[in-house]
Amino acid sequence: MRFIQTIKNIWAIEELRKRIIVTLLLVLVYRLGCYVVLPGFHPDDLDALANFTNKSGLMQLLDMFSGGAFSQASIFALGIMPYITASIVIQLLGMVLPSFQKMQREGESGRQKLNQYTRYLTVLILLFQAPAYLVNLQVQVNGAGGHVAMGFWTIVFLTIILAAGSMFIMWLGERITDRGIGNGISFIILVGIIARFPGAIFYEFTSRL
Repeated sequence: MRFIQTIKNIWAIEELRKRIIVTLLLVLVYRLGCYVVLPGFHPDDLDALANFTNKSGLMQLLDMFSGGAFSQASIFALGIMPYITASIVIQLLGMVLPSFQKMQREGESGRQKLNQYTRYLTVLILLFQAPAYLVNLQVQVNGAGGHVAMGFWTIVFLTIILAAGSMFIMWLGERITDRGIGNGISFIILVGIIARFPGAIFYEFTSRL
């Protein structure tokens, strides 16, 4: 009863209620995008990829962090991981390079510069990671019994889509941080894990049986 009363008290605060609604709407957009498949993939290919992913521990872990977008060959397949990688690199550079250390001490203006550098580095990482994901995806699907053939220009086209998808997720995270509840990037990662957690438990239970 105390929990229900706490929820009622939270919902009674107008500002907090708006932030909750905005957060839920942005999360809904993210979850819907996880089911938008890249052009050129058929349902049979996705079934083969999903079966392969469930049998591979590493692929299943990547799929969990992306909220299922990895095994769906979604436009959000790379998720928020390139941004996290870029953030870690920028933080490490702040420990080594004096110029980055200076920006860290400049307060809000320095933080904005570091965020801008993080975005640039995220795009650079995506330009390498997206083609690698596509080539690996082609090998996985074909090895699992599907049939996918991607030429050079197809990979370029899909790389742009994957990069745009990851940047859009990053934008959603920033909007959740500004107008929603908590840290948007962390919230998106949490939602992705929660979305895949029941399915992972069910698959583990059925595989043991």
